[in-house]
Amino acid sequence: MSVDISPDDADNADDDDADDATDRVDRPERDARPPTLAVVVGLVAAAVATLAAFLAAPTGGTLLAAATVGIAAGSLRRSHRLLSWAAGVGVVGLAVAGYRGGGVEALLVAGVGLAVAWDLADHGLSVGAQVGRDARTRRNVAVHAGTTLLVGALSVGVASGVYLAAAGSQPVAALALLLFGAVVLASAIR
Repeated sequence: MSVDISPDDADNADDDDADDATDRVDRPERDARPPTLAVVVGLVAAAVATLAAFLAAPTGGTLLAAATVGIAAGSLRRSHRLLSWAAGVGVVGLAVAGYRGGGVEALLVAGVGLAVAWDLADHGLSVGAQVGRDARTRRNVAVHAGTTLLVGALSVGVASGVYLAAAGSQPVAALALLLFGAVVLASAIR
């Protein structure tokens, strides 16, 4: 079986090859920045954490404000390492606020806000690297944020209940249980 190609078909084939070549050249690269929703919701969570820490103890709140700036910078620079350092500064801020005698409820809210902010920023970097900023990721980010917030809220409920039950007689045991709750929260998020 032979196929006859007319001169017009040959010209069209050359045009198709030329179109493919220009499509490859003109097609813009995928934008690997994190989705805007992940960045915005992460920064809102970091702001809530900062406000709660300021209410607990201004010194710790200042460190959480620095952590919020670090989370914003890590999201903009697409740096997992910068996000981790910012979260570390935030944890130190929580510890300082607790040492300064900040209220337990405010510290728990600040801790969950910091965890949600870091997790969403980190997730946003991963999503941006995999599918790009322009992909439809709103549902993915919303479900991830809701799940993280739910785990955090459940952890706060358990930790505050244990604290209230143990705070009257054994404050050292309450501190150990709060630290255990923080470890459970961190492992549940990851």
